[in-house]
Amino acid sequence: MLKKITTLVFFLITLLAIAHPDQKKVEQALYNLKNVTFKQLESKDDAYLLYELKVRQLVDHTDPTKGYFYQKVHFYHRDFDHPMIMETNGYDLYVRASEMVNYLQSNYLNIEHRYFGESIPEGKPWQYLTMEQVTADLHEINLLFKEIYTQKWISTGISKGGQTSIYYKYFYPNDVDVAIPYVAPFNQSLEEPRIYSFLDNVGDKTCRNKILDIQIKLFENKAPILEKLKWYAKGAKLTFNYVGSLEKAFEYAVLEYSFGFWQSGHSCVTFPNTRDIDALTDHFLSVSNIDFFSDQTIKRFESHYYQAGTQLGYYGYDISLFKPYVSFTTNPLATFMPPGTSYDSFNDVLIQKVKTWLENDANNILYVYGGTDTWSASMVIPSDKVNSKSFVLPNKDHGQARVKNMTPTMRNDFFSALEKMTGLKPAK
Repeated sequence: MLKKITTLVFFLITLLAIAHPDQKKVEQALYNLKNVTFKQLESKDDAYLLYELKVRQLVDHTDPTKGYFYQKVHFYHRDFDHPMIMETNGYDLYVRASEMVNYLQSNYLNIEHRYFGESIPEGKPWQYLTMEQVTADLHEINLLFKEIYTQKWISTGISKGGQTSIYYKYFYPNDVDVAIPYVAPFNQSLEEPRIYSFLDNVGDKTCRNKILDIQIKLFENKAPILEKLKWYAKGAKLTFNYVGSLEKAFEYAVLEYSFGFWQSGHSCVTFPNTRDIDALTDHFLSVSNIDFFSDQTIKRFESHYYQAGTQLGYYGYDISLFKPYVSFTTNPLATFMPPGTSYDSFNDVLIQKVKTWLENDANNILYVYGGTDTWSASMVIPSDKVNSKSFVLPNKDHGQARVKNMTPTMRNDFFSALEKMTGLKPAK
């Protein structure tokens, strides 16, 4: 019995010893923050305290009478004397920490984008889903936590989250010392034409010809493939009322095939036997699944499509080589506007303002892109008027374009640029 008591006491002492020394101070600071509630979550790393926050945000930052909503944030505390990284997500909360958190041993605010996940105003009033409002949310969080964390601040994000970090730096250039957008497109029109020229030149001609051949064979075998897809859609409980039919979703998905192939880094070495309909269908679904054009997925991403169709621009599909096979008469867009909204509200005024800023004043931004990622078609190439830099990883796709996958020389150049801008060096 004495042995058991001794073991229990030792266990309790050990727990106290490994408890984060800042916990009481952190929770007092969170308690004092205006319009913030919090609860502690289990952290997988003992060096960090982890909390889920709900930050009360105005629906319209220019008019408090429009009400408010709660924005979800995951907050990681390491040390008050360490830098802070803001993850400017483009969608639902991205639950894994940015690689920069490990490199810099930083504190971390992982912020869900308004109108996604749990951060949706009641009624989802579309007129307040603008980059002005999105970045004002981020600014409010920045102001709150700068009361606590006074070291260097960095914003970062992946894909649409990286796009958000660019616009955030534009509207609030002094909120962070450096922005690090990963694979972030800067589209300049509703139908970004640079996508087409990128797909015409990426990789080698042999691979591009094989991709085109797959698309043609898919269209030529539409009838037997659609029969298989009917059962696939039924099993997956997919409906296609928004685009009109399963057949229309099939057309979209075949057109999407080349975009998805390069974005997701599929191999040019192995293509299916196009005479084997089962193999061809399986390959097709692995690269460009019809569920992307289902009502369920379109509904899930309607906030994204709204932003693309009103302010941020997006891409379309070049049908010039597929006119005998498709029902479209003009290039269809890859955006699907929510009911009650339309492309008529698209306005490129903000895009043009940011384009001028990127050329002349967008300093302290380190862009990371993949050389074969389709979204690199609309990458930002910094001018010699700013100190920002782009790092393009050869033969890397949308998911591989990360600092950890850079060559040693490129990684050294990246961290050298970061050190010049912030004085920060990687911990490992």
